Amino acid sequence: MGFFGFLLLGLLAGAIAKLILPGRQGGGWFVTLILGVVGALLGGWIGSVIFNTGLQEFFSLTTWLLAIGGSIIVLLIYGLITNRRTTHG
Repeated sequence: MGFFGFLLLGLLAGAIAKLILPGRQGGGWFVTLILGVVGALLGGWIGSVIFNTGLQEFFSLTTWLLAIGGSIIVLLIYGLITNRRTTHG
């Protein structure tokens, strides 16, 4: 998968993760892109460690599931950090 394909994967995985998670997550499309790319990397790493598979081709179901799962984890962590900062700051 190329660089732009990976960016598109991250953007879409981040957007899907935002739709799946309940509540309201802040950030625009750029934050979604960054969190989605980080989530895709995390999902690929978790997939390679636990399931012995990583991010493969753009149209692979495994790639999308790992990217979306990683993005959900990253969005949850991001939500905890930003809520803590706004609550205590």
